[in-house]
Amino acid sequence: MKEKLHVVPHLHKVNKQEREKLNGHKALAIWFVGLSGSGKSTLSGALEQYLHENGIHTYLLDGDNVRSGINSDLDFTMEGRKENVRRIGEIMNLFVNSGLVTISAFISPLAEDREKAKKVIGEENFVEVYVKCPIEVCESRDVKGLYAKARAGEITNFTGINSPFEEPENPDVIVETDKLTLEEGLNKVLSHIKARL
Repeated sequence: MKEKLHVVPHLHKVNKQEREKLNGHKALAIWFVGLSGSGKSTLSGALEQYLHENGIHTYLLDGDNVRSGINSDLDFTMEGRKENVRRIGEIMNLFVNSGLVTISAFISPLAEDREKAKKVIGEENFVEVYVKCPIEVCESRDVKGLYAKARAGEITNFTGINSPFEEPENPDVIVETDKLTLEEGLNKVLSHIKARL
């Protein structure tokens, strides 16, 4: 572990509460979790669009976008996945402190890592949305062919096939995308978060 003896966080004069006041709404971290193909990106994108159109300042962090940028140095081993989620938690914390409603759409397969992210961001700022969908439905939606490649052994460490996925035990919201329309799923998330904005 690197020494942190000379690291002293600076307290700035403008704080999260003042940014929230300027924005006219509370900051929040909305963490979408689920298997590849479950509908996380679609649902989180619909949420961001709705909030933006209704005057809420937002930013959406999506798995592939973050993996092609700040986390492009990480692989898909368990260590790489854990570091991916750790960095996302830290980034979301910065965005929440900036006064934004920050939305993330990542598989984030391990409960322990999601719990660490929640602690970094703060439970009072955190909403966990489990985008629940049977794996066979996720596979049928897979336009990239990733499940087929994982089953053929061409991709290792693929969540749900040869790498674990721990379902959230007590998420704030569960959206079963094989049973609900996009509008119904969006309304379910909105009904939970509107009172917190």
